[in-house]
Amino acid sequence: MLWEALGAARDLGRLHDISSILIRYGFGDIVQRMGMANALEHAGEILHWKQATDLAQLEPPARVRRALEEMGPTFIKLGQILATRMDLFSPEWIAEFEKLQDRVPPVSFDEIRQQMAMVLDDIPEDIFKYINPEPLAAASMAQVHRAQLDDGTEVVIKVRRPGIRPIIEADLRLLQRLAKIMETEAPDLRRFRPEEVVRQFTLSLRRELDLASECRNAERIAANFQEHPEIVIPKVYWQWNGEQLNVQEFIDGIPGRDLQAVDKLGLDRKILARHGAQAVLKMILEDGFFHADPHPGNVFYLQDGRIAFIDFGMVGRLSEQRRNQVVDLLHGLVERDTDRVVEVLLDWSGDVQVDTQALTIEIDAFIDQYHGASLKQINLSKMLTELTTLLRDHELSLPPDLTLFIKSFITLEGMGRQLDPDFDMAAEARPFLRRAMLARYAPDVLAKRGWQSLVSTIDVFTGLPKDLRSMLRAIRKGTFRIHIDLEHLEHFADRIDQSLGRLAMSSVIAALIIGSSIVMTVQGGPTVMGLPIFGFLGFSGAVVGAIWLLFSIWRSGK
Repeated sequence: MLWEALGAARDLGRLHDISSILIRYGFGDIVQRMGMANALEHAGEILHWKQATDLAQLEPPARVRRALEEMGPTFIKLGQILATRMDLFSPEWIAEFEKLQDRVPPVSFDEIRQQMAMVLDDIPEDIFKYINPEPLAAASMAQVHRAQLDDGTEVVIKVRRPGIRPIIEADLRLLQRLAKIMETEAPDLRRFRPEEVVRQFTLSLRRELDLASECRNAERIAANFQEHPEIVIPKVYWQWNGEQLNVQEFIDGIPGRDLQAVDKLGLDRKILARHGAQAVLKMILEDGFFHADPHPGNVFYLQDGRIAFIDFGMVGRLSEQRRNQVVDLLHGLVERDTDRVVEVLLDWSGDVQVDTQALTIEIDAFIDQYHGASLKQINLSKMLTELTTLLRDHELSLPPDLTLFIKSFITLEGMGRQLDPDFDMAAEARPFLRRAMLARYAPDVLAKRGWQSLVSTIDVFTGLPKDLRSMLRAIRKGTFRIHIDLEHLEHFADRIDQSLGRLAMSSVIAALIIGSSIVMTVQGGPTVMGLPIFGFLGFSGAVVGAIWLLFSIWRSGK
């Protein structure tokens, strides 16, 4: 049971809240299956809620989205992460998840001021010349206020909501338990990798709770753009930064969604779209460290035509190997190379069984529809969306680190097309892809790769005598073991053993029937209801055995 697994009364209140919300939205069966109802009964609570009529009439995606909203910040963030999983969810689910807005009523300024005083270990007014009590933004994790330093510098203060961490930690414990139950009790959901998704989500959310981590991310990206003056990253004031509070430069610009203000200021939309695309492509394909949430609210256009990115709480990371795979995928799509695309997708599928031939045929047909199209006619974000739909049809899922990349890429192209209807993402991406391909085979890179391979080979050969001695020693001692994983064969053997047991029982039943029939023909001896007692007992045993056999077959569903 979930309550016993949690093993702590500290989660009971949160468990009660979540259970009541799930039941109200028509997910009472989930509450029962996950053991939540039993947990509440142990606490003396009885579940008597009934879902409201209007809620029952909602479509499942809308009900899930509204339930996540009511369950609070952790589940809102989870929904926002799920909105990136186009490889797992159909478009109607993605559309609902994208409606999850991380906006909540603001905390009173008195509470925020107390939190600031505790974190700064000083009176806020002694540090800042002015603090605006009206928040610039109020999210589930933190609240942002505009302020001014003694020298007149405009800054923003981001303060974590008081008491938010215990709630989130309780939610994460519940999610981890739910993911384990999904893995063990719902084999058809294993392809969604629930435990891996929750693990990645837990790491991401805990990093986001650390407001100092956001500033480290900002400075890392700022360092990568030192030679790109068209991109602005807010300055960080480390003397006042910590886990629960950070202070950054105030960006006075036009929000990315306010295109009328862009036109009024006379900014060139085409240049803005190109610079924004090049910035994110550089982050993804060259740096491997990118802003994972570049929506219009996190992008500002400055009066001099520069672009500013803010809020680096959510970032994505791509290893060199993963970047190479992304480059191969995009290059294969742009250059219409089916084999290259299929090879990357098979690498991403991991140990999942894939019908390679069927996948290749569908990928080839998918790419062929763009045959003869110019780069300008290719919509890369549409191609990636259709590609993830194809993966979903084959019950394949992407590694979690790639979902943020695809979501960022699609959001970026959407913003680019809003700025400039003729925006050509494929054309912008092509130079980056070529540079990445050439860089992979540059002489110094090949030399480094060859040297690493040589060192690894030498290590294998130099370590071989020691490994052989260890193996021979284990053989002499009789401790040498060879382990072969036969999980599927063991399951097959269990099925055979079960079938043989039923076959043996069938033989016994048949023998009882035949033997009892022979006994019935023998005259004399004790009788029951006028029948020879041994024949009667034999037939009775055959009936009982037959009933057991039929029940066993019915229960197995075979």
